Amino acid sequence: MVRSSVALAAGLPAPAEERGRETRRWPLVAALALLALTIATASLLGPIGAGLLTYRTSPTTLNQLRGSDAAALFFVVPLTLGTAVLAVRRHRVAPLLATGTGAYALYTYFQVVVGQEYLRLPGNVERFFPLYLVLFVVAEAVVVLGLRATPVLPRPPRGLERVAGTGLLLVAALLVGGLHLRTMITAWQDPPALIEYASSPTPFWMVKLMDLGIVVPAAILIGVGLLRGAVWARRAMYILFTGYTCLAVSVAAMGLVMVVNRDPDASSGLAAGFCAFAIAFGTITLLLYRPLFGSGADAGPP
Repeated sequence: MVRSSVALAAGLPAPAEERGRETRRWPLVAALALLALTIATASLLGPIGAGLLTYRTSPTTLNQLRGSDAAALFFVVPLTLGTAVLAVRRHRVAPLLATGTGAYALYTYFQVVVGQEYLRLPGNVERFFPLYLVLFVVAEAVVVLGLRATPVLPRPPRGLERVAGTGLLLVAALLVGGLHLRTMITAWQDPPALIEYASSPTPFWMVKLMDLGIVVPAAILIGVGLLRGAVWARRAMYILFTGYTCLAVSVAAMGLVMVVNRDPDASSGLAAGFCAFAIAFGTITLLLYRPLFGSGADAGPP
């Protein structure tokens, strides 16, 4: 009792409270480590690694999956492991990074599993369903644990908040007008003219649904909230920029792989644009997180 009173008087957590914090952070650390392991395993088993996992998809979509696997292995896995280290230190950015990374994994690997041309094209990806199931469940756990542990955050500079809101609205405009609308019209009017659609229609419409039904509305909602200075939009801002930066790197890698492999649907200009977009979005994300690495950065849970 005396030790607890002294701790409270000094502004420090009591021993029981400290033990509770110690207990709460380890599930997030373990989930992040397992997520990194399963993502790395899925990538290394696939076409950029051992080649034991064969996707049931067209050559064009296969190039995209190669790029996605490369981005996951060389960008997302290190980011996830770094987030686990920050969670061990109880750094306040760890839950934000974890939630964004987990959301990226849910988006990406849902498409990997559901977007195959089962029974129509050769492959064996279904044999690795248990691996993807574990990955998906762990990603869900990372999102839930990250949201649960997110601390109260300071308000970012108003100018940076406006830049972030504008960036999210530009993402929505780019996805609708620059990427999906044109290919949808082509798919409606002249399906054989679009190799990506004619060869693998399942992932074509699935990506359309997820981008236009999830990514775009979220970007618009949070972007408008940030421009209006809404407090509720700030935590979501960090999570979206983390997840969208991972997606931007993944899409840029897809474009580069398609160009290198001379895919008929490849576009050097589009690949360069995706790379520029990934750099720009990553820069904004770094600027948003930079103040959170200042003094008192280790004050919050998990």
